[in-house]
Formats: sequence, structure tokens, C-alpha cells
Amino acid sequence: MPTSRKPTTSEPPAAAVAQDAHWAAKMQRLRDRRLAEAVFTVCDDLDVKRRYDRAARAKDTAETLLNTTTDGDTDAQKEADAAREEWTAAKTAYDAAAIPIRLRALPRTAMEALYAEHKPTEEEQEEGRDWAPSFHAALISAASVDGMTVDEAQELLDTWSLAEANALFNAALSVQQTTRSDLGKG
Repeated sequence: MPTSRKPTTSEPPAAAVAQDAHWAAKMQRLRDRRLAEAVFTVCDDLDVKRRYDRAARAKDTAETLLNTTTDGDTDAQKEADAAREEWTAAKTAYDAAAIPIRLRALPRTAMEALYAEHKPTEEEQEEGRDWAPSFHAALISAASVDGMTVDEAQELLDTWSLAEANALFNAALSVQQTTRSDLGKG
């Protein structure tokens, strides 16, 4: 599935230019946006993961304490420094043990094509399914930045526990639903 398209450029409407003289530059920035990405991380070494999680919490707590104390609190500074040092060591160990799977949102047209390719049968619809069972592996593969094939995705879905297989699929689906826009008060 293609993950990007070559935008066509055209002259902005005169009315838009009249309202916003910088419309062409704004439109170019909108065209140049990257699709949302997420990292699904697998870490089978629970001791390493727990150490990293504890170190991250301790670092956050120590930095919060340091930020709320008066200048010159050497104990808070020492505690923050030690927490940062432990976090760095724990993160290094975690990064060595962890397996990151990078996922990217698909362009709308590619996602719609994927839905169309994996429509549920009438029977599957009656069972409450939104798509055919083949959709799960196809979405993971299409969203994979690392180049995971459909067969590889299906292998993971078939051999991992139900919870972990669902987590991987949900990560691939979730990045499709990531929004980075805001309807603010104009």
C-alpha cells in the first residue's frame, strides 16, 4: 500500500489569498506534514522492564521535587542527578532488550482501500464483525514502517497470546485514528 502521494500544486483561489496572503505557504506546510507514527514495543525481560519503569517514575519524582525546592537544595539536586543516572542505565538496558515495531498511519485513501479489500461476509457481519479476519494482519503489515509482511504479521497474531496479539492490532489501528489537529476558537 502506498503511504504517500505526490501532491498536485495549483494557484490558490484569489479569495483565499485576499483573506490570507500567506495561503500558499500554509498550504505547502499542510502538504508537507508527515503521517502520525507510533512505536509498539515488546520487552520479554520483565525485570528489565520493571527497572526501567521504576527508574522513570523515580526520575520524574526527583525532578518534580527539584523544581519545587528553593535554589541551593543540594540534597534534591543529588537525588535528581542519581535518579537521572539510574534512568539512563535502565533505559540503555531496556532499549537493548526491547523490540520496537514502528507503525505509521496510512493515507485516507489507502485505509479505505484496505477496508474495502477486507469487508466482512454477511455471516461475519451478523456476528458483529466490522471486517474480515484477514484485515488484522493486512493492517499491521500496511502500517509497518519496518516492512513486516502480511504473512509475518499473521504469524505473530497466530502465535502470540490473545492479549498481545490484540495489543499489536490495536496499536496499528490506533495510529490510524491519531489526530493532531484542534478545532480552536478562531
